[in-house]
Amino acid sequence: MFVIMIGIGSYTTNFKLDASADSLILENDSDLLTYKDTIQRYSTKDFIVMTYTPKQGEIFDRNHLLLIKRLKEKLLSIKNISSVVSIIDVPLVQSSETSLTEMINNVPTILSKDIDIGKAENEILASPIYKNLIISSDGTTTAIQINLKSNENLIALNDQKRILTNKKIHNDISVEEEIILAKVKQEYLEEKNSHNEDTHKLLKSVRLIQTQFSEKNNVELRLGGIPMIADDMIMYVKNDLINFGLGVFLFIVITLIIIFRKLKWVVLPILSCIYSVLFMIGLLGLLNWQVTVISSNFISLMLILTLSMNIHLIVRYRQLSSSSPSQYDAISLTVRQMVWPCLYTALTTIVAFASLILSDIKPVSDFGYMMTFGLIVTFLTSFILLPCILSLLAKEEEDNHENNSFGFTKFLAYLTIDKGKYIVTTTLIIFLLTIYGVSQLRVENSFINYFKSNTEIYKGMKQIDKKLGGTTPLDIVIKFDDKKQISYDEEFGDGLLEDDQDPDSQWFTVKKIDEIKIVHDYLDSLPEIGKVLSLASSIRVAEQLNENEQLSGMEMALLYKRVPKEVKSMAIDPYISIENNEARISARILDSKEDIRRNDLINKIENDMENKLGFEKESYFLTGILILYNNMLQSLFDSQILSLGFVMIGIFFMFLILFKSVVLSIIGIIPNLLAATFVLGLMGLINLPLDMMTITIAAIAIGIAVDNSIHYIYRFREEYRITKNYELSLYKSHDSIGRAIFFTSITIIFGFSILIMSNFVPTVIFGLLTGLAMLIALLAVLTLLPKLLISLKPFKS
Repeated sequence: MFVIMIGIGSYTTNFKLDASADSLILENDSDLLTYKDTIQRYSTKDFIVMTYTPKQGEIFDRNHLLLIKRLKEKLLSIKNISSVVSIIDVPLVQSSETSLTEMINNVPTILSKDIDIGKAENEILASPIYKNLIISSDGTTTAIQINLKSNENLIALNDQKRILTNKKIHNDISVEEEIILAKVKQEYLEEKNSHNEDTHKLLKSVRLIQTQFSEKNNVELRLGGIPMIADDMIMYVKNDLINFGLGVFLFIVITLIIIFRKLKWVVLPILSCIYSVLFMIGLLGLLNWQVTVISSNFISLMLILTLSMNIHLIVRYRQLSSSSPSQYDAISLTVRQMVWPCLYTALTTIVAFASLILSDIKPVSDFGYMMTFGLIVTFLTSFILLPCILSLLAKEEEDNHENNSFGFTKFLAYLTIDKGKYIVTTTLIIFLLTIYGVSQLRVENSFINYFKSNTEIYKGMKQIDKKLGGTTPLDIVIKFDDKKQISYDEEFGDGLLEDDQDPDSQWFTVKKIDEIKIVHDYLDSLPEIGKVLSLASSIRVAEQLNENEQLSGMEMALLYKRVPKEVKSMAIDPYISIENNEARISARILDSKEDIRRNDLINKIENDMENKLGFEKESYFLTGILILYNNMLQSLFDSQILSLGFVMIGIFFMFLILFKSVVLSIIGIIPNLLAATFVLGLMGLINLPLDMMTITIAAIAIGIAVDNSIHYIYRFREEYRITKNYELSLYKSHDSIGRAIFFTSITIIFGFSILIMSNFVPTVIFGLLTGLAMLIALLAVLTLLPKLLISLKPFKS
């Protein structure tokens, strides 16, 4: 085993984390293809937002404008930043005495010589483009958009991987393409890791500038944006893996000392835990499986599951040791008695985690595979390493402390016999309440709620949401059909440009602009939506210059041809595709808005587009990060929550094989079902939404809790064969296996509770709810389960 560890341990250096956006979306999602096409068509780049709020003076004071200029220069010096757009860069057309003809060659900005700062302030604050985008409506905070350089090689590899993967899904891939796909996947993984590292270095440099600049110049700078979220998630997950892996480890040491009070019973389980975890880390490195936000707690789970199995073995060994003639006999008897219940606990836990494999989301299915392999490693390590080392040590002599009755389990035994009816009644009431709670469950993906309110990323996102128009992007793309008759008034320009064959001049019509305006204004009216940008924003600025008169098609085409290149690239090109006869309306969701329901919002927009605004289904589509993450969560809900029934059926048949009794199989499932439904029902009752981490709680709760049911029923059956008395068997089971169940459950409960110290809120909630599920499972196994056994009497005399 040592030689095997040396071999597999050499791959631990390949162990990687991934919390990028594409690790949390459906790999085969048709909306993903649409999203990537839209990004490419409208040249959308990744960017981060820095907010600038003066602590003294106002933004439009010249000294603050010059500070922003200096800050921009510092940011541009960072590698892989392509451009920086701020309030000093936006084109102004109403604040200068310069004629429109002269502006074509020299667009004025707020720092231009002939600009009146007062007029510029009024223009920017009143602009339908700049307000709540570059400047907050109260004029106290401005945004600096930091655009990141695109990784063309990564984009090309991703496109190639997507095309080949799609062929493989449809069984339309050749042998040569299979080989190419494997090579492309490896190249993509390496390039993505390199890109993530470069992005992390870039953000680290931006944060350094943020800290130094804000302290030196007495201004408040905040950061936000999707790359920031992904980088912070990686950082928090990495810290959680290290800190809470160590935290759980230290807690395990303390627990073992309290339980056994002997050095060897502390060292031996820890050796098994370390071995199994290091083996799995090496295996993940060998297989190039990356740990994501969803699978980030696998180390804690591995430690806890390995410890649980080792405690069961040690408790049983100590009970048998004093009556065994030799160390070999004690170990052999322990292994023979424990191998089948432990094997079945491992298999039933695997069945629970296998439900994750059904997911279309690769990190979720990978997590299922990780825990499946992990449980195999845990079982083999516990039944090979522990007995091998134990055989080299002296036999455990009788331990008087071990023979004493354990107070807590003894109390639960009395409670079960004397108050059994109350236990059943209470359980039934709780179960009915939780069923109602489960019916109220919803899934949500709120980036801002992933972080504690004292973290920098939370403060930045809150500032952007509150003052600068929201965080999570949502786009509506309208596909025009010029032959289609629309009920809106149409007015085509009656003049032609110099080149009447120019498609640009023929594209701009009042009909199209009216459609864009209708969708733009509709989105703007929704309380969940922050800033909305489209071609309508620029047209409305032009209409203000045209004395609020509507522009004709000819005037719009002329404006498009004559407008300066830098204005066109900022205000027009990101919102229309003349080649594809499309227009894009870009909106941002107010992520911090309370009680926002993203799936309901998406459904409402789609319904209103057709029934209120009069668009046909084929004439538009929704895209953006909001859509992709919502698809991911809805898929998780369908594949995990709804598949729990199949998990229960799978566990039922495994119980049936083990105990050969339908009644016992049903009895064994009830405590696990209660633990899972209790946690999910509680979430529904307190309006706590499921997200990408908490949605796996039910599978994990069932997977771990089912172990206790198997161990208890297995021991109860053995005791009944000897005593032929149900109540006496209950007392003896509580005093033997009940002790081990209590120790392992308490270790699991407090082990998961350590996660509440994380800065990553889903980890905190995951730890609390999983610990709560284990507490319910512990109480159910030591009260409800024995009550059902003595009431239904499934064993024959």
